[in-house]
Amino acid sequence: MIISSLHRFIFVAIPKTGTHSVRQALRRHMGPSDLEQVGLFVQSKLPIPELARLQHGHLSLAQVRPFMSAENFAGLFKFAFVRNPFDRFISYCAFMTRVQGQFERDPKKVMRHFIDNPPWQHILFEPQHRFVTDEDGTMLADRIGRVEAMQESYDRIAARIGIPSAPLERVNSSKRRDYRDYYDDLLVEGVARLYARDLELFGYEF
Repeated sequence: MIISSLHRFIFVAIPKTGTHSVRQALRRHMGPSDLEQVGLFVQSKLPIPELARLQHGHLSLAQVRPFMSAENFAGLFKFAFVRNPFDRFISYCAFMTRVQGQFERDPKKVMRHFIDNPPWQHILFEPQHRFVTDEDGTMLADRIGRVEAMQESYDRIAARIGIPSAPLERVNSSKRRDYRDYYDDLLVEGVARLYARDLELFGYEF
């Protein structure tokens, strides 16, 4: 997460949505009093002990809102990027088995494992809507960009917050086939069940 008092925004870093590329672009415009929490490549924590101890930068708007005045929270432009849940699930499976290469050897077996044993406690597996909605499901973000149109989305966000845009660099990415190549009907049904709210809220489908 990045909280900028200079440009009046909050960037919500939803896992597995190209967050490091966006962070890298935004850091060039951060002011001396701007804040960031991140735990990969760069180590930085918000000056809020309850959030700093989480040791990662994938904070939700609902988590940070109680530590801000209602006026300040409402006055900041809040944005995030989302990704097709079927594609994001493939990214998660590949990332979690990258050391021993299980996904490369038998992707469907890995996918079935995570569908049958969803690790909801793992921040990278959490549904995307939880990062940008409150406990009642009300949207808290002002703008949702899409990984599928990453540069275009970022260009519009940059214009909105008053900074020059720039080409986003690829950071922490991996090469795989089209996500649809990994699925059969049962796997589609399983992921659709896990991420039903994301599919509905953000308008994605297989």
